[in-house]
Amino acid sequence: MSVATAKPVSETRSILGPAGNRVRVSEEPKRKSDNNTIKKPQRPRNPVPVPKIPEPVVRNNGSVDSSCSSDSSSSGGSSAKKSASSTKPVRRVGFKAAKVVPDNVVSATLSPPKISGPPKRCDWITTHSDPNYTSFHDEEWGVPVYDDGKLFELLVFSQALAELSWPAILNKRDTFRKLFENFVPSTIAQFTEKKLMSLKVNGSLLLSEPKLRAVVENAKQMLKVQQEFGSFSNYCWSFVNHKPIRNGFRYARQVPVKTPKADHISKDLMQRGFRCVGPTVVYSFMQVAGIVNDHLLTCFRYQECNSNLKKDLKPKIEDTQVLTDALENTC
Repeated sequence: MSVATAKPVSETRSILGPAGNRVRVSEEPKRKSDNNTIKKPQRPRNPVPVPKIPEPVVRNNGSVDSSCSSDSSSSGGSSAKKSASSTKPVRRVGFKAAKVVPDNVVSATLSPPKISGPPKRCDWITTHSDPNYTSFHDEEWGVPVYDDGKLFELLVFSQALAELSWPAILNKRDTFRKLFENFVPSTIAQFTEKKLMSLKVNGSLLLSEPKLRAVVENAKQMLKVQQEFGSFSNYCWSFVNHKPIRNGFRYARQVPVKTPKADHISKDLMQRGFRCVGPTVVYSFMQVAGIVNDHLLTCFRYQECNSNLKKDLKPKIEDTQVLTDALENTC
């Protein structure tokens, strides 16, 4: 009778270790189990994409398997060619080429050429204007005036504009000065009726009879103003704080005929007994006496009148202050 032999069961065996006798499990089964486990295949990573080299570059560089020295030299040459070919002048829109001039060098092209010809004047002065009227515009009109005799003459001319034009008045200017005794207020104030009716030119009166009587009456009132304010100039310039008004108009249609300031001066003059001094007459007087600068901005006289003002304003203000102090002391 045959007996089946049983397989020996692996038993744990004691292993003598440095820390004493301990029972350890044999590692052989573990190792076998490790060997029996099948490792999962790892997926290959995505390869780094290699940039494609253009065919012209490959041809210039030669073979890919060439030596390092030849490869580096050929690649350097090809990159230089590539950069040279890719570099193109950039055209900028909206910019203009500027000429660079070094320092301390004056270029004749920088300053625009001066146009020779007559200076630009106000629009009411044309090439067909009367020469006396043009000279009056270029030399007197708009220039600040501070002399009492000159101011009285300009006031008479402004009153005469109701009957005559500026060219006609300027052509008779010598006659006006002769008949009105050079516009000395004290002399004109003593004109009699006979003297007044003798102010004729070619058998006709220089001005209408009401205008002539107004000139004599205004001369009398001017003497009173001089006694009160020290001078007629001080009285007139006090309305604008002794500084002329600069309007700076560009077109002749913008120049007014009268202003609120002229209306205020006109009312004050009439309250003092002056005649024929409406707002229109007063504003014409302000323009010609330089109390207001109504030269157009395009006229060359606009800036010249302002420069004359800077030169003449300081001494006139000092004289006015002296007169004011004297009047205060007298009062």
